[in-house]
Parts: sequence; C-alpha cells; structure tokens
Amino acid sequence: MKRQRAERGGRRAEATAALWLQLKGWDVIARRVRTPVGEVDLVARRGRIVAFIEVKARATAREAGFALDEYRLRRVAAAAEALAPRFALPGDDIRIDAIFIVPWRLPRHMTNVWHG
Repeated sequence: MKRQRAERGGRRAEATAALWLQLKGWDVIARRVRTPVGEVDLVARRGRIVAFIEVKARATAREAGFALDEYRLRRVAAAAEALAPRFALPGDDIRIDAIFIVPWRLPRHMTNVWHG
C-alpha cells in the first residue's frame, strides 16, 4: 500500500514538473525512460538544449534537496549517457537538471546539477 502511494505521488510530481517545463517553453519528449544503468524521470528539449531531469517531491524544500545525492545523480548521468544518442542531435548541449516539488510552492528547476 505504501509503495503504491509513493508511486502515485511520484507520477503526480513528474506530471507537475512536466507542466512546469512546458509553461517555461520546454518540449517534454519522454517520461520515465529506463535503461540497464538507471532511469530518467523526464527528457525535455528547448532549442539546442536536451535536459535529462530528475524529479524529487518531498514535504519540505530541505528534504527535497537532501533527496538528490551523488549516488542518484550518478545513476541519472549514466542513464543520460546511454540515452543521449536517442534524444540528442549533433551539436546539442546535454545536461542533467533537477526539479523539486514541494507542497504550496512553485516547482524549483535547478539546471546543470551534475558536473561529473
């Protein structure tokens, strides 16, 4: 039951993040893309930028920030590397972003969070 609730909450957060991106001029081109090395919540494009985005929903901004650690970022980066040929065109800039979803606040989009 707890897992199902978490799954629904995660999907809701991803839908909120996707809507936020669209309002900011991004095209969401994929959701929940899995690879053998990790998963990317959203893949979005704006112009020549392709962003592989991790979405974190937590009760507070502080909890959301702590939810995105180096281990998770490394997995997203590995998945993004595997997926880049599928979504990026030659000459595109590729980056890893994060969107934090916290109740009663606007989504917070952090760009280029991985420099590994």
